[in-house]
Order: sequence, then C-alpha cells, then structure tokens
Amino acid sequence: MQSRVYEFFKTHKDQFQILIVGDDKDALKAYAAASYAGRECFILPDFRAKNGDDLRTFNSELLDISKALSEFHLSTNPNKLIISPFRTILNKLPNANQLKVKKINFADTIDLNSFKDEMLGYGYTFVDIVESRGEIRVSGDIIDIFSVGDEQPCRITLDIDIVESIRRFDPATQKSISNEESITITPYVAALSDSEFKSTLDSLQDIKSNNLVNDLNSFGFWVIDGFIDYLEQFKAIKDCEIDYDDCDMDISKLSSIDTLPKSKIYRAFEGSINSDLIAFHKDKKIEILSSNESAFRALGLDINPNLSFIKSDLILNLISKDELIISLNRLTSRKKRQKTSIVLDELKIGDFVVHSEYGIGKFAGLELICVLGNSKEFVVLTYQNDDRLLLPTEHLDMIDRYIAGSGAVVNLDKLGKASFTKLKQKVKEKLFIIASKIISLAAKRELIEGVKIDIDSAEFASFQAQAGFEYTQDQSVAISSILNHLRSGKVMDMLLSGDVGFGKTEVAMNAIFACVKSGFQALFFVPTTLLCAQHYKSLSDRLSKFDIDVRRLDRFSTAKDKARLLADLKDSKPLVVIGTHALLSVQSANLGLIIIDEEHKFGVKQKEKLKEFSDHSHLLSMSATPIPRSLNMALSSIKSYATLTTPPLDRLDVRTFVKQWDRSLIKEAIMRELRRAGQIFYLHNKIADMPSIEREIKDIVPNLKILTLHSKIDAKTSEDEMIKFANGEYDLLLCTSIVESGIHIPNANTIIIDEANKFGIADLHQLRGRVGRGSKQGYCYFLVENKDELSDESLKRLVALESNSFLGSGALLAYHDLEIRGGGNLIGEAQSGHIEAIGYSLYLKMLEDEINSLLNKNDKKESQVDIKLSVNAFLNSELISEDRLRLELYRRLSKCNQASEVYEIGGEIEDRFGKLDIYTKQFLDIIVIKIMSAQQGFKSVSSYEQNITLTKIDGTKVALKSPSKDDDDVLAEILRYLRKNR
Repeated sequence: MQSRVYEFFKTHKDQFQILIVGDDKDALKAYAAASYAGRECFILPDFRAKNGDDLRTFNSELLDISKALSEFHLSTNPNKLIISPFRTILNKLPNANQLKVKKINFADTIDLNSFKDEMLGYGYTFVDIVESRGEIRVSGDIIDIFSVGDEQPCRITLDIDIVESIRRFDPATQKSISNEESITITPYVAALSDSEFKSTLDSLQDIKSNNLVNDLNSFGFWVIDGFIDYLEQFKAIKDCEIDYDDCDMDISKLSSIDTLPKSKIYRAFEGSINSDLIAFHKDKKIEILSSNESAFRALGLDINPNLSFIKSDLILNLISKDELIISLNRLTSRKKRQKTSIVLDELKIGDFVVHSEYGIGKFAGLELICVLGNSKEFVVLTYQNDDRLLLPTEHLDMIDRYIAGSGAVVNLDKLGKASFTKLKQKVKEKLFIIASKIISLAAKRELIEGVKIDIDSAEFASFQAQAGFEYTQDQSVAISSILNHLRSGKVMDMLLSGDVGFGKTEVAMNAIFACVKSGFQALFFVPTTLLCAQHYKSLSDRLSKFDIDVRRLDRFSTAKDKARLLADLKDSKPLVVIGTHALLSVQSANLGLIIIDEEHKFGVKQKEKLKEFSDHSHLLSMSATPIPRSLNMALSSIKSYATLTTPPLDRLDVRTFVKQWDRSLIKEAIMRELRRAGQIFYLHNKIADMPSIEREIKDIVPNLKILTLHSKIDAKTSEDEMIKFANGEYDLLLCTSIVESGIHIPNANTIIIDEANKFGIADLHQLRGRVGRGSKQGYCYFLVENKDELSDESLKRLVALESNSFLGSGALLAYHDLEIRGGGNLIGEAQSGHIEAIGYSLYLKMLEDEINSLLNKNDKKESQVDIKLSVNAFLNSELISEDRLRLELYRRLSKCNQASEVYEIGGEIEDRFGKLDIYTKQFLDIIVIKIMSAQQGFKSVSSYEQNITLTKIDGTKVALKSPSKDDDDVLAEILRYLRKNR
C-alpha cells in the first residue's frame, strides 16, 4: 500500500484533499507514505458507530475527529490531506465554522459566567478533577481545562477577571509543570452558540432510546445541525484494496471516487539493514529514517555520498531501481496510557472500613465539629449499636477500606471491647509463621546452586523475530530479566504479572526456548484442562518449528502418550510438558524450569508438592492479577518481579454500552456476534432465574445453542462443558460471575451483563475484561431493568464506566478482588478467615511488618501522636468544595512521614485550588507537628490558651508558652521548639 500512496502523492501535489483507506492500520501506513511525499496529513480515526448509536463509548474517536478536522481547517498549506477510513468519511462531519478555536492569552479578561456557557456550547464536560480531553473544572479563580487538541491540560489562574497565569499540568499528579503564554481551546464535535445549544438539547429529547441518559455526549453528533459531506466539498481518492465485507453502511457513493493506481516505480522493501545491503545498493540514493541519530550511528555504516540520515518518526520501507528508503523506527501503540476518571478506591458513605485499633466500622462521612470553641474536621465511623467514632483527619492513615474475599459476611465491631486487639494478636502469631516460611524458603533457595541456562544469541534472535509482532517494552524488560536470572547460577524465583492478553505466555516461551535449547526439561503447570489445551496449542505453534518437543499431560492424555512421556523425562530428553495437576505425579531427571500459570488456583498441598520439584530448578509464576503494593515492597528482596502493563498493538478497546433491558437490543447484540462467527457471554447472578432467562433468550433468538453454568454444577462437568464452548459447540454461555476469572475464549467477544447496577464497579471492570482479548472488537452491555428506578449514584457510575472503556482501565483497580487473589498467590496459604476478620489492607500491612521484622529491616516505628491543640485547623471546604477531594488530601497528608512531603502537598493544593486560607495552613502545620513529634519521641501535644505541653513516650513533659493564645502563635511556638531540637 505504501508504495502506491508514496508514488501517487509524490507526483500529484495538490489535486486531492482526501485519501480514503480501509481502517486505522492502513491510515497509519498511508500517513507515513503521504507525509514523506510532501503532504501535510491529518488522520481521522476509524469511526464505526451507526446512526443513532450511543456515542459515549466512541468518545475517543469523536475527540480525534474534532482535533484532526480543526487542525485541517486551520492549516493554510495547499498540500494538506485528510486520511480517513471509509466508514468515518461516509458520515457527515463538523464544518470549518463549527470547529473554530478559542484562544486565551496571558492578561486577557474573562467573564467567568459567559465563559462557562461558552464551554458548554463547545461540548466540554464539567468535572471535579480534569484528567481527560474535553473536560473542564472551574473552582473560584482557577480554571482547569483539557483542550481537545492538546496532549496536556492547562490551569488558568485569574486575578478577579484577568488571566494571571497559564500553566500546563500533569493529569496524573495534578501538578503544574510549565508556563504558557496562551492556550487554544478546540471544540468537542462543534462550537454551539446559546441558541444552537438549546435547539440541540430540544432535539435530544425527541430521541427514543433505551439509554440511561439522553445528553449531548450520547447523541449530540447525530442531532447537531450544519454538518457537511466532506466527499462533496473536497476532491477524494480511495485506495484500491479496501475490504468492505464487514460493513453494513451504504457505500454506493464511494463507487464514483477515483482509485489509487498500482505502483509502477516503487515496491515494499523487506529486509534488515547492514553493511552488505548498503554495499549491494551503493549506486542507489539511500535514505535511512530514524527518530534518533544514535540508532543510525549504532549501525556503524560507511558513509558515502548516496547515503543520508533523515531524522523522522515515520515508518516507511520502499525500494525502486534508483532509490532505497529504510526506516529504523518500529510501530508503537498510538494509544497513551490513560488514567481512569472513576476513582475506584475512594470512600463512599456506607462503605466498610477497618480501623487499626477499633476494627470494622462504617464510613459515615466528614463532619466539621466545634470542640472547646475550635473547629476541626473529623471522619465519622459508626460501629455496633450505632456508636460513633470521631477520627481526627490527621489520623486518617489508621483506617482503610475493608476488603475480604468474595461473599464474606461483614460484622461491625463493638467500640470499647478488647476483642479486636485479641484478634489482631492471634493473626499476628499466624503471620509470624507465614513470614518465617516465606523467608526460610527464600534463604534456602539462595544457598542452592541453580541450573545454568544460556542460549545462543543468533538462534534466540531468530526465535524472537518469528513472534509475528513487535515485543512491548515491558515484555523485552521481563525477558531480559529472566535470561539474566537463568544464566546467573542462582535459583530464580520470579512472579510475572500482567493482564490477560498482554503477552505473559510469549515471555514464558522465551524462557522455555532458552531452557530446552540448553538441554534441560521444562514443566508448565496450569490449573484447568481448558488452559492446558490452549497453552499446548500456543506452544506447539511457536516452538515446534524450532525442533522443540512440546507435550501435554492431563486427563485426556492416552496411556500410551503418558508412558512415552514418563520414559523421555526419565531419560533426560530436552522437552517441555504442559499439564494440569496430573503433572505433579511425574519425575523429571533433568529439570531446568518450572512455570506455574495462575498459581492461586492450586491448593496448598499441590503447592507444597510443586516446591519439592523446584529445589535446583528455576521457578516462574504467572498471574493476571496485580501485585499488592505493600506486599510488593516487603517481598522485593526475596522474590523477583516483572510486570506487563502495555497492551499489544492490535488490541482494541471494548465498546461499552449501558442500556435498559430490551428484547430488540438483546437480539441485535447476539446476531451481530453470530454474523462474525463469534460467541457470547450472558451473565445473570441469580441461579433460580436461569431456566426462565434461557427460555427468554431462545424466544428472542430461536435455535441458539446455549450452555448454562453456575456454582451448583460440579467442577468436572463445568470444565468439560467449557471445553465444548471453547471448541465452538455452543453459541452463548449463560452463567453467573464464575466467568469472571481464568477463562480465555478469544472467540467470545460480546458480553451481556444483566442487572449491572447490582454489581460493584470493580466487578464490572473485571467482567468487561473477559472479551476483546484478541484483535477483534469486543462489545460489553451493562443492562438495567428499569432506568427510572436507579439511584443517582448508580447512574453516575454506570455512565462513567461507559466512558472509561479504554485499554488498561481495568488495571487501575486498587485493593479489589484482583489484588486479593494476587495476595493469596504470593502468601501461598489459605488465610481467608483471617483476612475476613481484620480486612485485607490491615492483613497485608501486618504481614509486611512481620517480614521486615524478620529481615531486620524495621524502620523506626513511628508512634501515633495524640494532637490536642486548641486551634481551628481543617482543609477549608470553601477552598476545596468536593468532599472526596478533601478526603483524598487528608488521606495523603496523614500518610506523610517527612515534613517536606507535607509542604509539597501544600504547594499542590495552592497550585490546584488557589491561595491557602488560614485554616488550611494551620492544618498543614498540625501534620508537620505530628510528624516531627513522632520523630522526637513524643506521644502527645496539647495546649490550653498560651500553655503548651509536649509529653514523651516515657512520660516526661516539655512545657512551652506562646506569645499569645492566637492559633498561629501557638503553632509557631511548637514548630520553633521542634525544629530547634531535631
């Protein structure tokens, strides 16, 4: 394709303004070729929405359309070119006038009320925290806005109505990073006047849909007046090899558009660059493209007059009789890692929390309370008998969200009883045993000489080259780390963590390749027969072409195959065996590597047996769960980690729709998947309703082959039936949330979740991850029975999920079921009872303390300091109006260990919310006093009028007197003393 595009646009300078291609991949290739031919190119995304579709799930495409078309219309270059997938250009799109930008300069005057109205007309969404393009926040004299056309958001500070400063800020940290003279605000879809905005809102009311919300973000694109047909306005040409098979749009208007001619001069060049290649083509003009000169210099080529280095990010490889163009660049994902705007670990009223001293209670919100004439903000917790605990916000680090295993029954503790202290002591004793086991096992492995595995680099490079894709940076780092361990002579114990489909198996195959080619055997343990079959196929496809013997052992293996395998293992034949727990009974005479997939699914006895296997062998455990942060820190010195967080290049986002249940919708979703020979998951969490649900689905789509599975069906039957489903013997799997983990069916790419409002947001994220695991587009439907009966909170969260369907959003879940499984994976013992008793976060913290204690790594334990100061101190709600933001800042401040961290957060608050008021400053001072007092061995700090008392842990006291009883004088006197004595 690139040869056609380059050759055509090199000679046709300004005759065509639109190039029509097949999809996003073709658009990227065409962009490189046309750009190098001298055109200024603007890429439109592959927009696959049908007229009337809910557009929240197509949010990123609409943002890209707005950005690209706005830049196209602003450009004065006569050689400008729109490159568009055919589906996108078939839609009417915003015109030049609708995409006019707004510029704000330093010292401009802004009327805030009219500016807010203008931004509503521009399609911007008003939010608490600006993190994604098209969002805006106005708080006091600070405007945070993420323009559609920008890579980073801007913070505009006003002095009444004059622009005092414009700064870029990092959406992840919310901190300012650079100053700007101006900002250009690009409309999202269209810039609407007041009258057009009202008219559009009226049109939205006429749309009949089963959507939860009919708003501008959902349907605006379909109802805004004035969009134009770009194919009528501009001269277009189309590629000659577009595949229209999967398109149900009317493509008749494309038939009259000219087609790119076949290339006559250029053709694609495939090969690697080296001195021999340059010497062979020495008479040609050779241009080498690279984004950095170092990569070019690393080639060590002899420079000649025909050879030139071109600094460019483009990927273009072409050859003609006179010319050779080679790019050293590699394709990287265009998608940037995004941060979800759903704050998943924020506390909400009614959430269970665990206090490190008082046990499990319920979070009841923040309250500003006057104590002895002074105002302070407290976190209110409720316990048994509606008893209330007022927790000073400076001690927020003493509580954490309560999390236990799925289905755990939560019992509130009783205030004042010592039972929780006794319970903690019992858990501590048990944790001491677990920590000792972990450390002794690690110490034992450290002393054992491991199998040395090294590999011929040329053969290994050939293996990697045949992967069929470019490794992500995460994969390359993980492979390099594993190979270093294997050749070190010490036994490897590594955990490889990464989302399903992010390439863990490919990393494992690199280790297997090195092991078997070095003359050793490798055992690959998996928890289910289904996974065994899937991995056997993957490994056979990749490894057998390199003469690596791949075997499998599970309950479907024949007696003959098993006998041959046992004999070969005994004879030390180099091979790899993938197997279930059946593999635990074999003996390997020459074992180099053990790989365990989804270790948490093996029982305790099975794990003990696995450890017996692995005395001298290297151990690689793989998990689709994130590593719990606190345990990661504790175990970092005794276990190696590698994490895969980057999605593969061809992985697509899962299109997410939130709808009211509707027969026609169910039919449409099922039929679309069947048309592309795919399969469907249908989730319903009430087992008793399943027969009626199955009848209803069959009534909607007759002759559908449905498999029903739930927890009351025995494990062997479930597994046998799942294998049939994976082999395509069923069209639809009707099940409870048992599908949530460990099922990898690349052909099932539509999931329908019934009564989605009854699931937690973390569960919904997790369930959505069951589809879209290959290169096919995944579809997810969150259905509710009656949208009018939803609470505002449920509605808000479901709609947010719809807008946050990008890749990696599920990996942003903190402290949920994923991490609970991850924790169990590392700890290696069934501890669900203890976790339920004290909560997962406290359990991990106590385990971390025990491990650090045994490793003699205990930092000086900071004691809790009781602060009883008669001062007004709190984060002012007039400065930070949203409770959740104040709570998050309180939490971060309470966890600070150094005064410098407090001042850094203070600077961030001023940056984000404006000048600090006296109450906020005084609260920051109290946190500094708390930290410095703990460091100097004080257990309490109190004051009455001008008299201040600091009490040491041993009971000795220090008396101070401030110049007056004013709050600022009292705080200044304490800080003066603490700084002088540190």
